[in-house]
Amino acid sequence: MSKGFVPPPYPYDRLDVFAAYGRAMEGGLVDLSIGTPCDPPLAAVVAALSNSNTERGYPASIGSDALRRAAIDWMKRRFGVEVPAPDVAACIGSKEFVATTPHWLRLRTPDRDTVLYPAVAYPTYEMGATLANCRAIPVPMRIDGTMDLDAINADDAARALMLWVNSPSNPTGHLDDLGAAVAWGRAHAVPVFSDECYAEFTWNTSPKSALQHSLEGVVAVHSLSKRSNLAGVRVGFYAGDHDLVDYLKEVRKHVGMMVPGPAQSAGVAALGDDAHVAEQRDRYLRRLENVRAVVGKWSGLDIAMPAGGFYLWFDAQDGWAFAERLAREAGTLVSPGDFYGAGGANNVRIAVVQPDEKIGLMATRLGISL
Repeated sequence: MSKGFVPPPYPYDRLDVFAAYGRAMEGGLVDLSIGTPCDPPLAAVVAALSNSNTERGYPASIGSDALRRAAIDWMKRRFGVEVPAPDVAACIGSKEFVATTPHWLRLRTPDRDTVLYPAVAYPTYEMGATLANCRAIPVPMRIDGTMDLDAINADDAARALMLWVNSPSNPTGHLDDLGAAVAWGRAHAVPVFSDECYAEFTWNTSPKSALQHSLEGVVAVHSLSKRSNLAGVRVGFYAGDHDLVDYLKEVRKHVGMMVPGPAQSAGVAALGDDAHVAEQRDRYLRRLENVRAVVGKWSGLDIAMPAGGFYLWFDAQDGWAFAERLAREAGTLVSPGDFYGAGGANNVRIAVVQPDEKIGLMATRLGISL
């Protein structure tokens, strides 16, 4: 009898053996592997969660009027983009949207079966294609971190359901050419889905959105997990091309994809406040600089600052060997680069998502002063 789909090991489960080194040390593990926020959310967000009076009834799958209006206003402030209210809808954070959208699109366009995504990338782009029984085709990366769209062969383009772009990139921190991706998608009649959950943490230029190149054939997805330290609340939204958003809204309604009512109220409070994001930017930038200095001095490697995001990404020759050594000597967990595609096997990703005192603990264990 043929065997069906068997889920692969979750990437971070493979790191448990290294985590044990840190747990055995005084002060415990310094976990810089998963990009999970550690800083407190805005007080108004906590108040909204507690006092929304929305917990009894079913929430709107597309999001409340207030949440969608808050998203529209934020996109106008941040990107200068006008998005009509019908072309915005809520999602349960961005990961479920990334993982499920290929399936919904395959139902809509059954003669197409290919998902294109960056070759060094967040693993859920590939997994979403796999779960939809689609071909997952990585697009090669140029040395500047942009996708080499010219390398996509004609057959893959003709069969493509969608092209994912992620800028700033997880894991590399590079900024992709969103205009080039949108132009390629329109030229080949391929919808472009732009994962912009790190847009607020763009260091050398203003944040960018694919929607700045007009909404036609483009859907951008955003999350409050990183921006507002709300990974546990699961609030995101998607916006863009009218026909694509309208279709996804209707499918997701039937599936019961609903952000809980209190979480939607929290999202309104978070999207309406930019000051807490500016404070978070300062925290992450300081941590990037500190971790870069400590790990660079300890390892002897020249670690570059990212153009965006809160990850350090660098060539360590052997990502697993580097991760094991840092775990043994500093009780610190980082991610080997092959989690993000075969092209990252030599690399390491460090997420600067621990409090300053934890980063200081790592430095102390390595005998380095901050």
